[in-house]
Amino acid sequence: MSSLGFNPYTTLSQARTTAADAAGTAAKPDAGQAISDGIGDFRAALEQAEQTAINTAVTGADPHAMVQALSNAELMLDAVVTIRDKVVEAYQELLRMPV
Repeated sequence: MSSLGFNPYTTLSQARTTAADAAGTAAKPDAGQAISDGIGDFRAALEQAEQTAINTAVTGADPHAMVQALSNAELMLDAVVTIRDKVVEAYQELLRMPV
C-alpha cells in the first residue's frame, strides 16, 4: 500500500501538524480542520481508486494496483460510514435527553 501514498488504517487517526504546532505555540485541536483533512483523505482515496481503475481498463495497467486501490477506497468508505453512524447515534442520544 505504500504506492498509494497513505495507509487507510491510520490516515483518519493521525495527528496533523498545524502552523501553531510548527511555531511552538500551544493551540487547541481544531475539530473542523480534522474533519476537513479526513474528508480530503477520503476524496483522495476515491480519486486514486477511480484513476487506477480507468488506467487498468484503458491501458491494461497492473490489475493488482487496481485491486489494491479499490480495497483502500473500500476501507476508507467503511471508516467514514462508521464515523457517520457514531455521529448520528450521538445526535439521537442528545435528542432523548430531558431538558
